[in-house]
Amino acid sequence: MTRPMTNPSAPGAHCLAVILAAGEGTRMKSARPKVLHEVAGRSMLAHVLAGVMEAGADRVAVVVGPDRADVNAQALRLAPSALVFEQRERLGTAHAALRARDAMAAGCDQVLIVFADTPLIRPQTYGALRAALQDGASVAVLGFEARDPTGYGRLLREADELVAIREHKDATEAERAVTLCNAGVMAIAGPQALALLERVGDDNAQNEFYLTDVVALARAAGQKAVVVLAPEDEVMGVNDRVQLAAAEAAMQTRLREAAMRAGVTMIAPQTTFLSFDTQLGRDVLIEPHVFFGPGVSVGEGAVIHASSHLEQAHVSAGASIGPFARLRPGARIGARAKIGNFVEIKASDIGEGAAVSHLTYLGDATVGAKANIGAGTITCNYDGFDKFRTHIGAGAFIGSNSALVAPLTIGDGAYVGSGSVVTQSVAPDSLAIARGRQVEKPGWADDFRKSHEGKPKQRP
Repeated sequence: MTRPMTNPSAPGAHCLAVILAAGEGTRMKSARPKVLHEVAGRSMLAHVLAGVMEAGADRVAVVVGPDRADVNAQALRLAPSALVFEQRERLGTAHAALRARDAMAAGCDQVLIVFADTPLIRPQTYGALRAALQDGASVAVLGFEARDPTGYGRLLREADELVAIREHKDATEAERAVTLCNAGVMAIAGPQALALLERVGDDNAQNEFYLTDVVALARAAGQKAVVVLAPEDEVMGVNDRVQLAAAEAAMQTRLREAAMRAGVTMIAPQTTFLSFDTQLGRDVLIEPHVFFGPGVSVGEGAVIHASSHLEQAHVSAGASIGPFARLRPGARIGARAKIGNFVEIKASDIGEGAAVSHLTYLGDATVGAKANIGAGTITCNYDGFDKFRTHIGAGAFIGSNSALVAPLTIGDGAYVGSGSVVTQSVAPDSLAIARGRQVEKPGWADDFRKSHEGKPKQRP
């Protein structure tokens, strides 16, 4: 369910996105930086990076806190051409944005200033900010109608222009009645951006440089400022674990709705958890309590039965997974194959129409088309140091409770007798039996019981 790149601005408009990722996030109570906490399987920083790039930003600058090599590394992994700047002193949002002074000085048509802890803002919303600049504004501020505006900066408008951003503590009673609030995100026309930011002063109680002052400075210079509206839930910031859970819930609702509108059936949507990149084909059926980790694609008409867990796996059209199945990274399930209850597949290719119906582990294996794997079968793929692969041919039949010790090849159409421990390759269309011969001693059980008559039984 990926979306195409969209750029609502005029062709050729160059946009620099400055992502402020220097927040400490102490309320998260975590050793991990706040912006690296995940929503729907992707860090908040990654969501924002993806959003601005999808909105057409062709250059990215990321402002990070001191000694945050982990944030630097993720930013560069996701956007290799990004410029990373450090903010060692916490002197306000405008001060943070100015850490990217060199990037702005290199020239651009538009500057987007966004925050790495607002993972729900859609690319279309960033695009609307860019479009407002294209329509003649020098500053475009993202705003929302707050259910409870207490504590938020108010956006004060005259006609269609933004005249001021008033902090709650500085607002009059009439201004506090305004429910249009500042979401913090801002777009500034590139030729004016650096000059406006450099003119922001610290004449306030906190002695900090506030990004919100840009609006007044732009108007004082005769430039136009406007508001772009977004839903309140979309501009949600994340500062603690409670807000992180709220952002996850909002993202899951968004992803589920998109999937269902694209032709996916979810019997109990609220119990299905998707990742940001989950790809689900038309007529896929998902039963309750299914979890999709990152990197999962499911073909048309497949069924994912209840209580299954999938991560970095591909399920082909018409396949059946679960219930209570686990597909680990590298699992590739062929068309119309069946992976049944209490089956775990890892780094294995399961052929078209093959059946792995229950109580089985297949790791580092290739299973041919229409092969049948009996209950309790395992591939012994690891010797404590190295992994080895098992090849099971098309149409092969593996009897229940078999252990296949890799490296191993089971030929096409071959049979393995139940309870076998197979250590040598099996030729096509052969029968392999690798188990101890059954021995029966008539009357032994009766003799055993008689020899213990009168003795008290010990408790198990």
